Amino acid sequence: MTGTETRPVTVDRRRSVLTGTMLGVAIMAAVDEIVFHQMLGWHHFYDRSTPDISLLSDGLLQTAYLVLLVAGFFWFADLRRRETLARRSAWGGFVLGLGAFQLFDGIVDHKLLELHKIRYGVDVLPYDLAWNGAALVLLLVGAIMLWRSRDEGRTRADRR
Repeated sequence: MTGTETRPVTVDRRRSVLTGTMLGVAIMAAVDEIVFHQMLGWHHFYDRSTPDISLLSDGLLQTAYLVLLVAGFFWFADLRRRETLARRSAWGGFVLGLGAFQLFDGIVDHKLLELHKIRYGVDVLPYDLAWNGAALVLLLVGAIMLWRSRDEGRTRADRR
C-alpha cells in the first residue's frame, strides 16, 4: 500500500441510528415545548403545582432537549468527519425518535404520571387519539426506514 491509498471506511450504522434517534427526540421535544407550551399555551410540562413551578418545569424541559440537540449534532458531526455516517439509517433513527418522544409524552406524561393533559377544558379524547396516532405512524415509518437501510454500508460479500 502506498501513502496515497486509503482503505475503505465502513459506516457505523448503530451510532448513526442512535444519533438520528437522539436528534429526533430533541426536535419533537422542541416542537412540543414551542408550539403547545409557549405559542398555544395549552399546558406546561408539569401543571400540578403553582404557575412558577409550571414555568420552571418548562425551562427544565427546554434545557434537556437543548443538551440532547447539541450532543446529537456533535455525534452527527463526528460521524461525518470520520465518513462513517450511515445516512439512511440516521434518517430512520430520526423519524423513530420523533415518534418515540411523542408516544412517551402521550402515554407516560399524559396518562400514567398525569404531569399534564394535552389540553384543558375540552374533551381530550380526540387530542389524545391524534397525538398518539401520529406517534404510532412516525414509529412505523421510522421502523420501515430502518428495516430498508439494514444493509447500508455492507458489501455484497457481507450480506451473504
